[in-house]
This record gives sequence, structure tokens and C-alpha cells, in this order.
Amino acid sequence: MPPIALTIFGAAMALLAAVASPAHATGPVSTDHVRAELVAGAEAVRPGETIRIGIHKQIIPHWHTYWLNPGDSGLATTAEWTLPNGAKASDIIWPAPERIAVGPLMNYGYEGEVTLLTDIAVPADAPVGGSFPIRATVDWLVCEEICIPEQVELGLELPVVAAGADAGPNTGSAHPAIADAEARLPVDSPWTARFEASDGTLRLAFDAAGLRRESIEDIWFYPNEWGVIAHAAPQQLSVEADRIVLAMIPGDAFQPTLASLDGVLVVKERAGGQLLTQALTVSAQAGTVAAGTGSLAGLSVGIGTALLFALLGGLILNLMPCVFPVLSMKALALVEQAGKQPAQVRLHGLAYTGGILLSFLALAGLLAALKAGGTAVGWGFQFQSPIFVLLLAYLLFAVGLSLSGVFTIGGSVAGVGANLAARGGYAGSFFTGVLAAIVATPCTAPFMGAAIGFAIAAPLPVLFAVFLALGLGLALPYVALSVWPSLLRLLPKPGLWMERFKQFLAFPMYGAAIWLVWVLSLQAGAEGVLTALGGMLLIGFAAWLYDVTRASDRAARHAGSGLAALALIAAIGWGIAAGNQAAPRTAPATAEAGAAETTPWESYSRQKFEALRAEGRPVFLNFTAAWCITCLVNERVALNRPDVATAFRTGDVTYLKGDWTNQDAEITAKLEEFGRSGVPLYVFYPAGRDSQPVVLPQLLTVDIVLGGIGAG
Repeated sequence: MPPIALTIFGAAMALLAAVASPAHATGPVSTDHVRAELVAGAEAVRPGETIRIGIHKQIIPHWHTYWLNPGDSGLATTAEWTLPNGAKASDIIWPAPERIAVGPLMNYGYEGEVTLLTDIAVPADAPVGGSFPIRATVDWLVCEEICIPEQVELGLELPVVAAGADAGPNTGSAHPAIADAEARLPVDSPWTARFEASDGTLRLAFDAAGLRRESIEDIWFYPNEWGVIAHAAPQQLSVEADRIVLAMIPGDAFQPTLASLDGVLVVKERAGGQLLTQALTVSAQAGTVAAGTGSLAGLSVGIGTALLFALLGGLILNLMPCVFPVLSMKALALVEQAGKQPAQVRLHGLAYTGGILLSFLALAGLLAALKAGGTAVGWGFQFQSPIFVLLLAYLLFAVGLSLSGVFTIGGSVAGVGANLAARGGYAGSFFTGVLAAIVATPCTAPFMGAAIGFAIAAPLPVLFAVFLALGLGLALPYVALSVWPSLLRLLPKPGLWMERFKQFLAFPMYGAAIWLVWVLSLQAGAEGVLTALGGMLLIGFAAWLYDVTRASDRAARHAGSGLAALALIAAIGWGIAAGNQAAPRTAPATAEAGAAETTPWESYSRQKFEALRAEGRPVFLNFTAAWCITCLVNERVALNRPDVATAFRTGDVTYLKGDWTNQDAEITAKLEEFGRSGVPLYVFYPAGRDSQPVVLPQLLTVDIVLGGIGAG
């Protein structure tokens, strides 16, 4: 399950001492947000029979807890039962949920009051005349704008009476909350259902004759499993003479091989001036479903959501560390342009935006070409190439040399006039946009995963549109300052500090180049590092030679430029040759806890993962890459922390790390299983062979990890 936008920051726990009295709960337990108690469907139990128990929750206004499938974010309520020997508790029996919109997300859950039901089988040898104690440890996530995991201990004791015995006039009477919850339980659907996914649309059809469109207030399908549909996307309804059709967008976890689509259909219909609500249990089989007459093309809805997510993701990329050096350069450029005419400032903004958009179009085109050739690719795929990593390290190193003043490139290089020199400023803005797009690709921002995953699976026009929206989001802050130049007056006035600041900006560039050499060491080993350092030596020599000879006479200038060009060609040629010969390095199989790795992990493989799942072991998956800055930050601030290591050890959680630094088909397949086109991806599988995966957000904190694994 995806986490995107909500932050878990704390946990509140309440404990109730169980003091029993027949036919009554030990009393309600209150947290800051929820009042909970156990209630029973009868005032006594009989040996060999079943009694229905409810976890009755009263939630404070504006807060909510979650259904079996929480939707875009959240966690379902869980209960761990402590019962007399021989007694067994069923899984939670869920009343029909409600839709709860939180910003752009759609969650499924409950507000106000809700009772979650469980059937408990009483053993046949339960002693008549004794008591039957029921205890439950209940965990839930309660959310408004923030989410807080809470845990309570609830208790209830009921007398044991003989089968058929008269245990008082109220024996067998249900608590009112039980009856209310049973009225909200889904019933078996009377309609045959089938589904089909094609052309980016998931159509769910029901053979339901006689329904009138004008009487239907709302119909909504809630899937049992997370990610089968895009929860926040509209469900377009078509009502025909003999059937109804819902057109939906497949979600991140939808699989084309899905044989059965299970969930709850909630129908709200007006009859006799009243609004009637009926929840139906649905188990639709794969089949052929013709498009409904009233449905929209699924992709048109999906494109809107994908474009919005791409725009937001691109905007958030501006806050990522990989883009910081380039943004610093643009901040300096903004100060320099503060005194220029507004029209000039706008042209610089357009040039910068053009560089970003053209780069993202080129990236989308390369993705499309590789995809057409049968290659599995995703966001940041180019960093899996040692040659690309090496050339980008060269580029950032050269930019650093320029900022340090080792060499400069201006209109005088080619001896052209002042007009072309001025245009060179716009070219500088354009290529700064290109550089911003390139250095942004190792980072992943919230919302980007779903948008890019949708785009890669969509037709070419959609792919290009989503990548353009992503680029526009990245350029948006600078575009805003360019369109409203009056904002530039808020920046400091130009002065000597600008030259010092420009020189300072060289060091983030050098740092980025060093990081890329480290990535190269993991891809190509010591030979790759030697190639990178040797190439940087040649680039440094070329930059120095070019700068010291450009003011000389014509012969010396041409000789210096020629030798500098040869040095550059040698550096690039050496790098490409070495990159083509580099053998992929494999990640270590395990990492023990130590100074660098607080949380021990094992290397991911499909065979190892499936073996752990077959044993019912809890598993935490971390798909990462050495070139993914977001991944490295998450590991540093969240995963490699003592609290997380302790929680993994206490919960017997096996931590598997999948290294996507180099291309890996198994990891790519797992990413595609969750609708992702790149890293990071964090997934927790609770204990149990059939447990459902919990997808964590792309930006982690310790509290988010602990909450995701149920240890918060």
C-alpha cells in the first residue's frame, strides 16, 4: 500500500485491567481519539456454540479509522485474541466502509461509530457454571490530517450456561451495537458479476435488470485488496436495461492475470423519499465486458490523475538534494537578472523551462524506444549504465571547474559580436534546465511513482504528456519568478558576494561528482574508479589549457584549443571503452549490524522471498539503488536506526534488500507488480502466508517504518 502524503508521528497506548462481572464488559477504554469496548451478541455462552463479539469504537469528530482495504493510505484495524483453551476466533467481519477523501487521496474506513465483528467458537467442554473470559489486544491507525497508531487492551467475561438451559429473561439478547453492525454487513449479491481490463480501463459489469438510473444516488465498488483499482479515480457508472457497468482505472497492484475481483459494492438508491443503502459481497470472474453506454474512456480519467501527480511530483523534486546544486546556480542567476527588463527575465524563464521540457521529452522518447525493443525500464534507468554515470560525473566536474574560475565560456570564445553574446545568456539558461533535468533523475518524489508507472504502461501520447507535466512541475518555481519579476526585488542586491557564492557552488558539484564515482565503483569496481579519476585529470588539464591560451595569439590559441579537445576526446573515449568492458558487480548477500549498517539485511531474490512467505514469516522489502539519493537518505534517517533494528529483531522480521543499481530482471518484475517503474519501493508483508502487503511511502521516517510494520 502505497504511503504518500500522511506522516505518522506518535503512538498512544491504553491498558484496561480486566475485572469481570457476568454479561458485562470490563468497561470502555478511551484514547485521545477513540473510545472502545468489547460487546457481545448474547449475555451468556453455551458449550459447542458460537457467540458474536464486537469491537465497538466511538471515534471523535473529523477523525477516522480504516477498513480491510484502507485505500490510498492507512492501516486496517487488527485484533489479537486471548481465549480459553479450545476456543477459536474468526477473522474480523467488516461492516461496509465509507469513502473518506484526504486531499488527492481516497481512503476507505469509518467515522463516528463502528463495530467490527468476530465470531468465537466456544469449546464443547466449556465448564457449565463457570465464566468464559475474552481478551483482545486491538491496534488501529486513527487519522485526520495526521495519523496516530493506537493500541488498547479490552476484556469481557460471560457466564457459561448449559445448552437449552434458562439463563434469565435476557439470555440471547444482542448488544445494540452488534445489531447495528450486522445491519451494515454486506450480503451475497444476487447479480452475476464479471470484469475485464483493456486499454487502461477496468470494467466491472453486473447482470442487474430493472434498476433505474434516476433513482440511483451512488454506486461504488470497494475492492478487498489494496491497489487493484486507483482508489481516488472516479468510478463511471452506466445503467442499462439488463446490466450496470462501472468503468474504473486499474491500480498499482492490478495484475492482468487476475482471475477473480473480490470486494463490496455499495448501492445507494432513493425509494419513497428515503435513501436506502445496500452493501453486496462481490466476487467477479474475468470475462468479456462491453463498454457501458454512459461510461467515459478510462484513460481520459487516468490521464487527469497522472498529469496532476506528475506536476506535483516535479514540483516536490525541487526540494530533493539531487537538484540542490543546480537550483543554487539558478538562485544566483535570479539575483543577476533582478536589474534586467521584465521581458528579458521572462525569456530566461522560458529558456530554462524549454531545456527541462526538451530533456524530459528526450527521456520519454528513450523510454519508449527501449520499451518497444522489449527492455524493462523505469525511472532512473539510465543510471544503471556505467557509461552514463561516468559521463555525468565528468559533466558535473567540468561545471565545478567553471564555477571555480578555472575556465569560462563567453561570447568572446568564438570572437562573435555582442548580440550573440547576449543570446548566449539564454543558452546558459536553457542548458541549466537540461542539467536540472539530468540531475533530478536519481531522486524520486511523492506522487511520481504512480504517475510514471501509469505513463510507462500507457500509449505514447500519454507517456509524453506525463513526462512534460513532470518537467513543468520541476520548472514551475523559476517560471513563477520569471512571470512576476517584481518578486526578484525581494532577493539581495548584486555585489562581490555573488562571485564568492558562485565559487562556493562549485563544491556541491564536486561532491555530486564524487558520489557518482562511488556509484561507479559499485558498478565497475576499481577499474571504473581509475577510469573516472584519469578522465577527470584529462578534463582538468583541458580546462586549464583552454583558459591559459584563449587570450594568446591565433596560433597559440588554436594549438591550445586543439590539445584541449584531444584531451576531452581521450577522457570520453577511455570512459566509454572502459564502461563497455565493465562486468556488473553483485551486491553482498547479507549485511550484519555495525557502524554503517545498523539494521541487518539479506540480499533479495525471488526464491528466498517466496520461501519466507511459504513459512508465514514477516518480510520487509527495500528496493534501492546506489544512484538513488532518496533511497540513501531513507536508509540513513529511517531504516538504519536502532529503533527499527530492534523492532525488526523483536518482530522476527526478515529484511530483504533488492539492489537495482545495475539492471536486475527479478527486481524489475517485483516493481512492476506494484505498478512502480523505479526505486525506492518499501513493502512490508505481515506474518501469515495469505497476509496482504503494506506499501510504505517513498519518503520515510522512523515512525512511518514502525507504524508500517505494526510496531509503532
